[in-house]
Amino acid sequence: MARKQEYGNESITSLKGADRVRKRPAVIFGSDGVEGCAHSIFEIVSNSIDEARDGHGDTINVTRCKDGSVIVEDFGRGMPVDWNNGEGRYNWELLFCEMYAGGKYGEGEDNYEFSLGLNGLGLCATQYSSAWMTADIYRDGFHYHLDFQKGENVGGLQKEPYKGRRTGSIIHWKPDDAVFTDIDVPGSYYKDVLRRQAVVNAGLTLNFTDEKEKDPATGKAWKESWCYEHGIADYVAETAGEDSLTPVFSCESEAVGRDREDQPDYKVRMSAAFCFSNKVQLLEYYHNSSWLEHGGSPEKAAKSAFVSALDKYLRDQGKYQKNESKITFQDVEDCLVLVSSSFSTQTSYENQTKKAITNKFIQEAMTDFLRHQLEVYFIENRIDAEKIAEQVLINMRSRVKAESTRLNIKKTLQSGNSMTDRIEKFVDCRSKDVSEREIFIVEGDSALGACKQARDSAFQAVMPVRGKILNCLKAEYPKIFKNDIITDLIKVLGCGVEVSSKANKNLSLFNMDNLRWSKVIICTDADVDGFQIRTLILTMLYRLVPTLIREGYVYIAESPLYEIESKGKTYFAYSDREKAEIIDSLNGAKASISRSKGLGENDPDMMWMTTMNPETRRLIKVMPEEAEATARSFDLLLGDNLQGRKDHIAENGYKYLEMIDVS
Repeated sequence: MARKQEYGNESITSLKGADRVRKRPAVIFGSDGVEGCAHSIFEIVSNSIDEARDGHGDTINVTRCKDGSVIVEDFGRGMPVDWNNGEGRYNWELLFCEMYAGGKYGEGEDNYEFSLGLNGLGLCATQYSSAWMTADIYRDGFHYHLDFQKGENVGGLQKEPYKGRRTGSIIHWKPDDAVFTDIDVPGSYYKDVLRRQAVVNAGLTLNFTDEKEKDPATGKAWKESWCYEHGIADYVAETAGEDSLTPVFSCESEAVGRDREDQPDYKVRMSAAFCFSNKVQLLEYYHNSSWLEHGGSPEKAAKSAFVSALDKYLRDQGKYQKNESKITFQDVEDCLVLVSSSFSTQTSYENQTKKAITNKFIQEAMTDFLRHQLEVYFIENRIDAEKIAEQVLINMRSRVKAESTRLNIKKTLQSGNSMTDRIEKFVDCRSKDVSEREIFIVEGDSALGACKQARDSAFQAVMPVRGKILNCLKAEYPKIFKNDIITDLIKVLGCGVEVSSKANKNLSLFNMDNLRWSKVIICTDADVDGFQIRTLILTMLYRLVPTLIREGYVYIAESPLYEIESKGKTYFAYSDREKAEIIDSLNGAKASISRSKGLGENDPDMMWMTTMNPETRRLIKVMPEEAEATARSFDLLLGDNLQGRKDHIAENGYKYLEMIDVS
């Protein structure tokens, strides 16, 4: 085993100079791949944008060169690169070679009140990560030139008089493939970034030249320009098109506050433009001109303000239906085209990639700003407010219905997966052919065991019910759907229930196509308890899935009442009349007559022959034409009509005296 290097005081080292970026680019740029390389380009562009937004220059030129290098040219004041008495060194050293240095740190300074770049990292970090960089700066009547190689300056500062009128900076560099794993930033990235910057910087023109892409019309390098005279308002109008539900509404405001009591106040400038459309949806948030891909404070503010204002309007106008759920931001954003742009003198980004901000005060200020603007908008634009309300309600109702359908489908699909494992004591069959599958609903575990041994497992399944199930005609739906026996049985059937009740949270809505069986066979003992259980099961089916009865899917398996043995043969009688007929047919031969045992006590061969064999069994089909009579009987004997039940027993009870079980 190799000996480990000793870990002592001298083992601790620090990265210095360019190595701070070149060896760990992902710390600054968020990635050492093409995404990080793209962000390094954005850092240089953002410096030029800050200069233009501060009122110095209205045009920025960006070129993607054939050799993979990049040129960014602006017409601002030009970077100060000469001697700095306060720091005792040249400014070019601070800007290009010193991290956390720049003109955006001074308290109360007028320079860059609202800036995109504020950490003093971008220019220096990009220079450090480049294979080479040149800088040409025009200011104060001079032309300054700088050269860098692999993060190190070559030749110092070159300075010569310049008699031209132009000012500004030209940065030309090539990202180093020894730092980034991929430096081929696609042209689409440039186009997207520059277009977005034109959106939030009204009146600024951004020109892009792509030497790697040819213009099909001219055969020359691709050229494209962006300029939005009215900024985000023009962009929202362009996105929504001419057939939006409402015209574009824009608003702006300022606020002063702090994120914490012990921190100083700072200024926030907020603007927003929005309209509603049933064809286009867009949400974009910008801060200090940077697109907040991950949102943060402005996104939270928009969600809170739009939901609050619209919900209040819907309630005040009585637009909600009874028991209708409150709208969510999803219902709003499905028809919303919104772009917000904010600027602040202090900004807390999640990290250097600036894809989200976390300022608490900005969120609070934007929430109040947007909510107030929306409330006024709804009052002053009644017709538009009505259109918005109707569309949001359509979105909400569509979402609720779609979610209900999704859950219903999910329940249906889940109910077909591993049913044997999920439903206690359910015994499935092997066949997947619904036209031949049968399910026997039996009473108790003993009957389950007997039927399980006697059945043909290819197409016959068995589902036991544990004791007497709930009387579904007297019970309310919440109680029914909390009953495990009933819900398990419905899940096994697969077709769902014909009940749309809030109490039904676990069962799908009825769909005959999802029924898994060609026959639903109720199989109980031929005694009073068996008859009562059979009746309760029929009651449950009648109330929850009456279509199964009407369509003729429900059967009752007759169990033999007597077992007659004579001369080595066994006969089964299903009634007293049949018993008498069998005895008469024996012509006086000696016979042994016994009451048939319960299902759980029968041997498998007997169960197969008398109850389960399609060739020899007896099934009573619950006929559709009997459904109404059955319904009336169920309502009378098992429903809430107590007096009617007493009268019926008084009038007809004598007919069933011999069946009374008083043991």
